[in-house]
Amino acid sequence: MGCSFMLVCMCFTLYVYPHLSSTAVSGLENEVDEGSLYPEILRDEAVSRLYELGKVSDAEGYLERTFMSPASVRAGYLIRSWMEDAGLRTWIDKMGNVHGRADGSNPSAKALLIGSHLDTVIDAGMFDGSLGIVSAISALKALSVRGKLGRLVRPVEVIAFSDEEGVRFQSTFLGSAAIAGILPASALQYSDKSGSTVQEVLRSNSLDATEGNLHELKYDPESVWGYAEVHIEQGPVLERVGIPLGVVKGIAGQTRLKITVRGTQGHAGTVPMSMRQDPMVAAAELIVLLENVCKHPEDFLSFDEHCKDSSVKSLAGSLVCTVGEISPWPSASNVIPGQVVFTVDIRAMDDMGREAIIYEYSKRMYHICDRRSVSCNLERKHDAGAVMCDPELTAQLKSSSQTALKKMANEFDGEVPILMSGAGHDAMAISHLTKVGMIFARCRGGISHSSKEHVLDDDVWAAGLAVLALLESDM
Repeated sequence: MGCSFMLVCMCFTLYVYPHLSSTAVSGLENEVDEGSLYPEILRDEAVSRLYELGKVSDAEGYLERTFMSPASVRAGYLIRSWMEDAGLRTWIDKMGNVHGRADGSNPSAKALLIGSHLDTVIDAGMFDGSLGIVSAISALKALSVRGKLGRLVRPVEVIAFSDEEGVRFQSTFLGSAAIAGILPASALQYSDKSGSTVQEVLRSNSLDATEGNLHELKYDPESVWGYAEVHIEQGPVLERVGIPLGVVKGIAGQTRLKITVRGTQGHAGTVPMSMRQDPMVAAAELIVLLENVCKHPEDFLSFDEHCKDSSVKSLAGSLVCTVGEISPWPSASNVIPGQVVFTVDIRAMDDMGREAIIYEYSKRMYHICDRRSVSCNLERKHDAGAVMCDPELTAQLKSSSQTALKKMANEFDGEVPILMSGAGHDAMAISHLTKVGMIFARCRGGISHSSKEHVLDDDVWAAGLAVLALLESDM
């Protein structure tokens, strides 16, 4: 199979900078105007709000907020109250997205959108998604308390998207895709494990999204100037180089698959091993196959003069594959299952390479299922192509990040790192609407999607200062 691969490398300049923690910014009162740093809003209050939001959960003992769950709805109202506290005009749309808008000095101008997601994975950290929402609200509040909100040259709108993780309905970006106008009407009929559809859970919260009015959520591209998102890095690079903030050059493409393996259900004690059609062992073989394909793509993908061996090997630099969920039926210790369903998440910087992996994996999957006398079905639940951030907006975000870091530690005189993102973000959906850019904030150990996820208080402060610098640059 002929193919062409391109690996977009993670690029950043390695410098040895001081670790900008709380000790690095002590004594700032003697070096810069403390008022311009807004520590009481951008650090103290923002951190307090992140911890408050981190307690809004549907589970006892860990954080879980999925699309339109009771905790998600409560979180939305809490965020809306913070938006109003910052002087923003607020509303909740038919997909549960929470909006807060400052019209600035020219309400008819193209708007800057700033946002992230309020939903979480299961057993989540409190910064993923929430940091982008809180830092944007805090930056606008800092302008509001100084009477500068009306001096914005363009409207600024903060959006807390209702779904990015895709945990409940196995389809990411329900919130941001609706705003971008790329959410299919069929998405309203997606069902969760209980059989409830997206439309039903929206209606249970008095949100009447229908196939007929879904298009009304789409923003007019001519009304939007661009989109910026602050997010934790979810990786180790910023911590390694000792810099609190980085900017994002591009985001890896992603495909989510749902694989169903069906066999013959039976008694665990009476069916001989040689006569079994066991979907569980077939699923186990398929999962090991996935690991092998994604660890060693060069052993599975063919190549010719158009696709050199070195090109195939380069795919290994960005390709990651994950099985995150396995559901057997009937799920009893003394029953050979009749069906096993598992999810596959495949990501790579190069879309053609990702498609080649899916093709090769599915071909080998059917061979394994035939050999084991079970049936297999593969469904594509989500596809998002790789996204490159807008160079001009990225340059502005880089300048704003450097301004923030220089205010916090005036010995910082280098380059903010430029990174590639292996994680998906709402910016991917919004890129279909307008130009996008992202700022990454350092997280401890690069850990995310875990209760161990952590961002230093002063790094929260730095993120808020960077958003504030972006807003002030347009005044």
